[in-house]
This record gives sequence, structure tokens and C-alpha cells, in this order.
Amino acid sequence: MKLAISATEASLDAPIDPRFGRAACFVIVDTDGNAATMIDNTANQAATHGAGLQAAKVIIEAGAAAVISGHVGPKAFDVLHPAGVKIFHAENTTVRQAAQSYQKGQLQQVFSATV
Repeated sequence: MKLAISATEASLDAPIDPRFGRAACFVIVDTDGNAATMIDNTANQAATHGAGLQAAKVIIEAGAAAVISGHVGPKAFDVLHPAGVKIFHAENTTVRQAAQSYQKGQLQQVFSATV
């Protein structure tokens, strides 16, 4: 299963970026093989609007089944949720720790936009 985790940089040891749509990048963690890849999101960081919407589309295209982020806005939520992508909240942790917490069932799933 693929997790998309908003990150401040392309590393498993990077802090989670609390912003979904304007995150620096997403680290895609494959929980089956523990492989990780990076999706650059710098194009959305400076967007005047629609950053969350565009980021959500990229995550869906990447095949992620779940997102882990600090906050997800309404536009992103309205794209991710109907597509079956689950959203989990995490803050003040690293990408690696968030993935491990997810696998242990320790993250709270959110059912609406958080900002």
C-alpha cells in the first residue's frame, strides 16, 4: 500500500510538512516493500490558488491509498475523499515515524477538511 506523506524535503528523516497543498514535496512510502520515492511539489508552493486541488490530483495519480499530513484543506479533501484516499493527521514528527505510526494504527483518520 502506498502512503503519501507531506514533507519539508525528500527524505524519510525529514519533518512532516504541516501543509498538504503547499508542502515542499511528498514522500511516497510503499508499506509492502518499505520503498520510498519523492514527488516534487514546489510548483504548487507558489500557486495563488488551487494548490491543494492540484496536489490531490498528483497523489491520486501516484496511486496512494492514504495521505498523512498536518492539515488538508477543503478543496483537497473534496478530491481525495471521493477517490477513496484516506487522510490521516500527524504533526511534529518525521516522515519515517509517521509511516511507522500509521502501520501500528496510531494515527487518527480525518473525515473532513482540517483547515
